[in-house]
Amino acid sequence: MVTTQEMRIGDAAAAIGVETHVLRHWESVGLLAPPRTPAGHRSYNEHILDYARMIQTLQRTGLSLDQIRQLALSGCASRRDMIAVRRAEVRERIELLEATDRFLEHLLECTHPIISECPECSEFVARAHMRRAAEFPGRP
Repeated sequence: MVTTQEMRIGDAAAAIGVETHVLRHWESVGLLAPPRTPAGHRSYNEHILDYARMIQTLQRTGLSLDQIRQLALSGCASRRDMIAVRRAEVRERIELLEATDRFLEHLLECTHPIISECPECSEFVARAHMRRAAEFPGRP
């Protein structure tokens, strides 16, 4: 039986639920540095697996691998600033999704034969257009 002290890449990938190429990629971009056996094989221990799980979790938050690397290299204050920015982005996305849900809920009940003639539908479209114009100035 292979222990986590001597786990090779295939077993490590299976343990955290990714393909082996993902672990190799994370290594190639400097996020993982598993030690090598005398034969040159990557050797994953529990610490490396925990770090890989952290990378997965941070990716699920929407952070890029570059941002994750910056987090790992930054001091506490910089890390807090980066996380605060990401949280603000998440909150904005949540607000947009909630507004979208309200719009879709309205559409279920909307009785206007032409949606663009509905004041509530038009208001949602106008707000969405203004938000997009603020995010991407100069774009239609």
